[in-house]
Amino acid sequence: MPLIYYIALSSALFAIGVIGVLIRRNAIIIFMCIEMMLNAVNLSLIGFADYYQAVDGQMFVFFVMTVAAAEVAVGLALIVAIFRNKATVYVDELNLMKW
Repeated sequence: MPLIYYIALSSALFAIGVIGVLIRRNAIIIFMCIEMMLNAVNLSLIGFADYYQAVDGQMFVFFVMTVAAAEVAVGLALIVAIFRNKATVYVDELNLMKW
């Protein structure tokens, strides 16, 4: 499969993720959009690894998947803790970091 297909699909997924992070106010949806952006990067890494016949891209994919799993574990724990205290997951209604 040509490299341009990987790059086009990866760019589209990354753009959808960025738009989701910028537009949506629900913290869980924002996390899902961040995961979509990480998977878009993984797809491009796999495409480049296939194109250059190298294993480096696949190793980076495993690293990104590890970071994404840690991000989900910590992020969901934070969202659950915030929801227990404030009873909302909308980022506009949260003012925990304001003075």
